[in-house]
Amino acid sequence: MDAAEVATLSSRKEVSGRPSRAAGSGDAGNRRGMGRKKRKVSAFWLKQLHTWHWVSAAVSLAGMLLFAVTGITLNHAASISAKPTVIESAGRIDPPILARLGPAGDRTDPLPGEVARALAAMLPVDPSGYAADWSSEEEVYIAMPGPGSDAWISIDRKTGEVTSEKTDRGWISYLNDLHKGRNTGASWFWFIDVFAVACVVFTITGFFLLQLHARHRPSTWPLVGLSLAVPVLIAVFFIH
Repeated sequence: MDAAEVATLSSRKEVSGRPSRAAGSGDAGNRRGMGRKKRKVSAFWLKQLHTWHWVSAAVSLAGMLLFAVTGITLNHAASISAKPTVIESAGRIDPPILARLGPAGDRTDPLPGEVARALAAMLPVDPSGYAADWSSEEEVYIAMPGPGSDAWISIDRKTGEVTSEKTDRGWISYLNDLHKGRNTGASWFWFIDVFAVACVVFTITGFFLLQLHARHRPSTWPLVGLSLAVPVLIAVFFIH
């Protein structure tokens, strides 16, 4: 074999080897690209979880503290002494205002505005907006329950005499009724719904964050399992 043939064979080997190196380089580049893409997706979702977690925590922080503290006070309600304060009042409304009450009937409309304003000026309670019982021919009765308190007004249809009573059970009872949503009105009703949704978001995002970090914290899933097992076991074996 002369020098020309050796040179030709060497050239063919070089040409045949180049495609294989190029193909290998392309596969490695694709793998690196896919790896970067996966890391970007993981980073995006991790950022989203952290964002929703801290936002829901901020939104529900004050409500969570309130409901945790009132959960304790409700659980120990029998051992927390409270002395209700009762205020009794009486008065009389003028005949022209009394005439605005209208006839008895099976309805629960609030008092006319002029009558409600007259009572609010006379008594330590304001009946505006509260449903009234118009069924009796003798009196109009207005019940005004509230968180931590109760009140009522009775108006004699014939004489215009007014009697009322207000009972205040203290701030602990007030907070306990906020926890239960007792006599708190529509605004607090919607607040509880929004607060509950924020707590659900906080819990679910916290669960996924636990999952992402669990491999570095071996005690994660045993503690999560314990948080589920303890209430279930208590409910099954100790609540009858």
